[in-house]
Amino acid sequence: MQNTILLGSRKGLLVYGERAGQWQLAQHHFSGAQVSALLADGARWWVALRDGHFGPKLHLSEDAGACWQEVAVPALPADGEKRPILDQIWTLAVGRDGVLWAGCIPAGLFRSGDAGRSWQLVEALWQRPERAQWFGGGFDDAGIHSILIDPRDPAQLVLGISCGGVWRTRDGGASWALHCQGLWAAYMPEEEKNTEAVQDPHRLAQCQSKPEVFWCQHHNGQFRSCDDLASWQELAPPAPLSSFGFAVAAHPHDPLSAWFAPAEVDQRRIPRDGDFYVLRTRDGGRTFDKLQLGLPAAPAFHLVYRHGLVVDAAGQRLAMASTTGSLWLGEAGGERWQRLSAELPPIYCLSFA
Repeated sequence: MQNTILLGSRKGLLVYGERAGQWQLAQHHFSGAQVSALLADGARWWVALRDGHFGPKLHLSEDAGACWQEVAVPALPADGEKRPILDQIWTLAVGRDGVLWAGCIPAGLFRSGDAGRSWQLVEALWQRPERAQWFGGGFDDAGIHSILIDPRDPAQLVLGISCGGVWRTRDGGASWALHCQGLWAAYMPEEEKNTEAVQDPHRLAQCQSKPEVFWCQHHNGQFRSCDDLASWQELAPPAPLSSFGFAVAAHPHDPLSAWFAPAEVDQRRIPRDGDFYVLRTRDGGRTFDKLQLGLPAAPAFHLVYRHGLVVDAAGQRLAMASTTGSLWLGEAGGERWQRLSAELPPIYCLSFA
């Protein structure tokens, strides 16, 4: 099992490590800066900062945090005489070919062949006419929060855009297609709720051993695609379990299993009735387990953001962190949880390393 957890917080990068069965804070970098995205690829770590009036920053470590170097930040193209301002790097992903991808707010996708030292905008996505329909969910602008790289072919990417739908390229970004058949938007007028380019997939996840299976935590429900994005099927956790939330994690080897971290919809964004739990399905969404052994009893007010729930490479150990500064470890697929700390800054993203 993986025994290092990277946490992107309101007060920098926190690194937790396990030694002799005990977890403790091992490193703290970029204290005071908000971490908007992070990525671990072996000993190579990237950390994106949303650094107040200093603007977005990106840092790279080649030695698991021992040393850091600042690298380039993507730049949005000029629109006439005006250049849009990059709010943040929202997600990072790297393929087996070593190509690094960055999804940003506003919703630009960038590619780097040199570990982030230089960037190229993916023009074909930026110029899509559907962009005129995109809009922000929790932010002023639409943003790319999910980049899924096909384990069989690094030229195939799937993106989740809030609010702009699910997009795929099969040729490294040269062309793009929408894949939102079956998704629907409760926040749109009845006649527009099925419009593909306005869907708000809060987070996407993909089964690594069966990559034609995808999971989506949408603004108004959980969905699964088992036909390589030809269609989405809505899942239906029984009442009073919540269908709203931000996070989803897919089992890397079992295409029938995934985890969600539900909340109450829209402005409230807290657990419904203070009941804090993780939802797990092991049969493709037909039934759900409510996992909360070791999690705080009601009333609890923890919210888990899009990048706040992850599963390790074996599919057995989970990590989850909240905007209220708690970090939990879930063993045996989430059957039991241990809180490693309740004293952290708000956590926006985390990853096993």
